[in-house]
Order: sequence, then C-alpha cells, then structure tokens
Amino acid sequence: MLLRTFGWSFGITAAGLALAGYFWGGKGLAVVAILSILEISLSFDNAVINAGIVRKLNPFWQKMFLTVGVLIAVFGMRLVFPIIIVAITAKLSPYEAVKVAINDHDRYETLVTNAHPAIAAFGGMFLLMIFLDFILEDREINWLAWLERPLAKLGKLDMLSVAVALTVLIVVATTVATGVPLHGGHGTIDKSSTVLLSGVAGVVTYLVVGGISGFFEERLEEEEDEDEDGAEGADGEESAAPAKSNGSGALAAVGLAGKAAFFMFLYLEVIDASFSFDGVIGAFAISNDIFQIALGLGIGAMYIRSLTVFLVRKGTLDDYVYLEHGAHYAIGALAVILMITIKYDVSEVITGLVGVVLIAASYWSSVVRNRRLGEDSEQSDDKAEVTTGV
Repeated sequence: MLLRTFGWSFGITAAGLALAGYFWGGKGLAVVAILSILEISLSFDNAVINAGIVRKLNPFWQKMFLTVGVLIAVFGMRLVFPIIIVAITAKLSPYEAVKVAINDHDRYETLVTNAHPAIAAFGGMFLLMIFLDFILEDREINWLAWLERPLAKLGKLDMLSVAVALTVLIVVATTVATGVPLHGGHGTIDKSSTVLLSGVAGVVTYLVVGGISGFFEERLEEEEDEDEDGAEGADGEESAAPAKSNGSGALAAVGLAGKAAFFMFLYLEVIDASFSFDGVIGAFAISNDIFQIALGLGIGAMYIRSLTVFLVRKGTLDDYVYLEHGAHYAIGALAVILMITIKYDVSEVITGLVGVVLIAASYWSSVVRNRRLGEDSEQSDDKAEVTTGV
C-alpha cells in the first residue's frame, strides 16, 4: 500500500536529487532537498483538504489528479506561473520574462517579490472563502462546538462569507497595503488598488469555480436519487435492480465523473495554486534559481499528491473525523498569514508550524473521540450481556 501510493514520489525524489547533484553539485542538491521539505511542511493541510475532494471523484479523475494535476502543479504553478506574474507586473514580454528568470536571478527575485502583494491577496482571499464557507456551515460533527455552533447559526444568512471576506479585504487594503516595502528595503509603495483588485479576483474565482462544481455535484446527486427511486419502484425489486449511470456517466458507487468531476478537478487545481503561493515566495529565501525552486517544490508537490491519495484509500478522514476541521482552521490561519505578508515578513517556519499544530491537535481529538466511543460501545455490550443473562 505504502510503496504503491508513494512509489512515484520516491522515484521522482531520487531522479530530482540526482539531477540537482549533477547540475549544481552538493550545494544544489542540499538546496533542492530543503525546498522539498519546505513544500511538504507548508502543504500538509493542503493534502487533507484535497483528500476530502478527491474521495468524491471516480478512479479516472483520481488518476488525472495524480498525472495531469502533477504537471500543472510542478510546471504550471512552480515554473510558468511566476514567470507570467513577472511578465504582467513588470510589463515584459513572456520571452523577456523567461530571459530574466534564466539569466538574471537577482532581478527575477526582485520582480517576483515585488509582485507578492497581488499574489498574496488573490491566494489569501481564495483560501479565506474556503475557510468561511466551512466554518459557517451547519455540520453534524463539530470539533470546537463552542465556536462552530454559533457561527453555523450565523451562516444561515445568505452570502455572509462573501460579506466577511470583502470586509477583511477592505481593511487589509486600507491598512496593511498602504506602505509595502520594496525589495531590498529601498522605500515603500502603496499597493492598495492592486490588493483590492487581486483580492476581488480571488473571491470571484472561488465563487465561479466552486459554484460550478457544486452545481454539477448537486445535479448529479439529484439524478442518482431519481435513479434510486425508480429502481425501488420497479416491481418492488430494488435490491436486484442494477445500478444505472446518469447523464454525466457517473455512479454513486464509483464517484463523480463527467462535468461534475471536471469542475471539481479545476477547483482542486485552484486550491493547490493558492497553497503554492507562500511556498514559491518563501523559496527565494533559500534560492533565486528558478529551476532549483521548480525542482525542489515539484518534488514536495508530488508527495502532497501521494499523501492525498493515501488518505483517501485508507479512509483516514472517515476514521479521524476532526482532521478536516483542523485542516480548514489551518487554511484560515494561512489566509491571515498571507494577508500579513503583504507588508511584513513571516517566517516559513511559523507558517508551517501553525498548520502542523492545528492538524495534529485535530488528529489527537479524533483519537480521543474514537477511544471514548469505543469505551461506550463496550459498556453497552456489557450491559446487554448482563441483561440477557438475567
């Protein structure tokens, strides 16, 4: 199970480190290894969130997540996306941006770092929307009930998450973004309009991609319910009725497919992109070589995907019910940290530890809950035995 799930990650790690040692020597190998560890430590909560979505997909789309999704994550978000950002913000042609990235590492680092406010605002607002929609939803299982139950009642107000997110964005744009230091400490610049525009784009992206995927998922569930009702009414032989596929070609037993799975896949990729922003920016504290950054973060991204599939196949989220809560709280913390980093430096160690601590706490709470339920079940069985004996 472990080798089958992480086999590709192990192989890519070996190949990646070998390439790093060949092209950059021992120092380059160490840099790539450190970048890989940085990406894994910053994105463990990403794996938990991904697992909650991937388990809804059928095997085909799970494989797409591990193949096409990896290519998008490694080459798209870790290599191409920073170049696109440089081209847009510095008003360079794509060709000139590539030349800067390859030949002038210091200038490339400066350009990417100066583009950080826009990147952080987009990613921060997207992640904040994920957190708010989770925390404002009424759930059967609550981790921090004293907080989650009152918020779930407030969540019955339409569009409350959007109102809260935009309020946060306005506060950030009018305070944190008004005096952003330039790279190298040479003065400050007002990034209010940039942060506002990028933040609104993050909210809109979440609403569009998440809304479309949610629409198709709900329609798929309705079609499956209709199929089940029809099967139950057919000669009273619902137990013998064969499973029917719906218009999307999906079955409840095998997970989402068709349009629903496609938009859910897009939603996954946008989530991954939002998580990758802090890793890409933080990587410049270790190296300003675009290829070292892409290789190191790419190896880490591969492990996150393998860990996602491992969590799905082991049914970890079903066994440890508070893990998703912890991961969403980590997302909320990361969104806040991204907003703060628009103006202030926050160590990657702090960013990584916040997520790890929250997930570890939710995991331990899940273990305690499982033990308590197990003890209650044993006591019930003992009472039943005594009653039967009497």
